[in-house]
Amino acid sequence: MLKLVLLTILTVSSSFANSTATNSVVILVLGDSLTAGYGLGQDDSFPRQLENSLATSGYPVTVINAGVSGDTSAGGLARLEWALVVNPQVVLVELGANDALRGLDPAQTYDNLDQILARLKKAGCRIVLAGMRAPRNLGLDYTFEFDQIYPGLAERHDLYFYPFFLEGVATDPELNQADGLHPNAEGVRVVVKGIQPLVVKAIEEVVATKKRLE
Repeated sequence: MLKLVLLTILTVSSSFANSTATNSVVILVLGDSLTAGYGLGQDDSFPRQLENSLATSGYPVTVINAGVSGDTSAGGLARLEWALVVNPQVVLVELGANDALRGLDPAQTYDNLDQILARLKKAGCRIVLAGMRAPRNLGLDYTFEFDQIYPGLAERHDLYFYPFFLEGVATDPELNQADGLHPNAEGVRVVVKGIQPLVVKAIEEVVATKKRLE
């Protein structure tokens, strides 16, 4: 799956000269199965639905799917440089759910995400951070520590922050696939609707910066 994602990124990167010429903003979605489109057709995946929704709202964008099913925050950090070959102007980071499912140390998850965000800032990207919540069966101490990761990083890096990626979708059987973990197509639409206003703010910041430099 990782090789397929990297091949896709490298294949489509040659088209970005055209997207720049038409003032299209390049958005990279760095995530796991929740953004990769696990169990869904390509047109129903989060990146494709986000791209179509933004286009309908009058924002010409190219959204790159850099989601890898099963990926942890460490995996996202390891492949970050490959993902950045497309020179994105906006990056939506959705990682950490698999860390929690595996009961990994929240301090390590924080450190991995911190490094990712610092690298993206160095690259000049506008960042939208999507938060995650730990499964409630892992105990109060673990849940509390994990749930503090995302607001802490959002404050530290001063970025656009969506507290819970699955807001309005988690635990609703009508919006999830049979596994109860991954949104179905309608669930993805709910996620897109919730997070899109923050993505729009990031896009508008990119556009405003371009205009100042012209």
